[in-house]
Amino acid sequence: MFSKDNHFMKKALEEAIRAFEKNEVPVGTVVVCAGKIISRTYNLTELLKDVTAHAEIQAIGAASSYLGGKYLRECTLYVTLEPCVMCAGAIYWSQLGRLVFGACDPKRGFSSARVKLHPKTQIKGSVLPEVSQELLQRFFNNKRD
Repeated sequence: MFSKDNHFMKKALEEAIRAFEKNEVPVGTVVVCAGKIISRTYNLTELLKDVTAHAEIQAIGAASSYLGGKYLRECTLYVTLEPCVMCAGAIYWSQLGRLVFGACDPKRGFSSARVKLHPKTQIKGSVLPEVSQELLQRFFNNKRD
């Protein structure tokens, strides 16, 4: 599972780079079902002028459309940054089978807020976290300059 998680996290990182290039906070996602990517997205909050257009929300919506149903019990969501409370709520309601994230977010992440995901959702954090952190730091350093 380790190499599979790294492979799909690299795909999510490709999406984060797309976000970075479009001046969006560089968070990317892929949703995988039965070994196949069924959704790939990144943050769209600036482009859509919508505070709810986080990568995870976009990914859940696209994956649900692809599958023709609202539950993602057989899916894994790979995201480059630990989901926020809002996204954790969407992950909960979609009954996601598995969540894999890159960098931890001690300020806004769901775990620091003590938010629980669906009881059947398996969680794995810190998959290629350095790459995600470096991209986020570069983005925010550019904003400050």
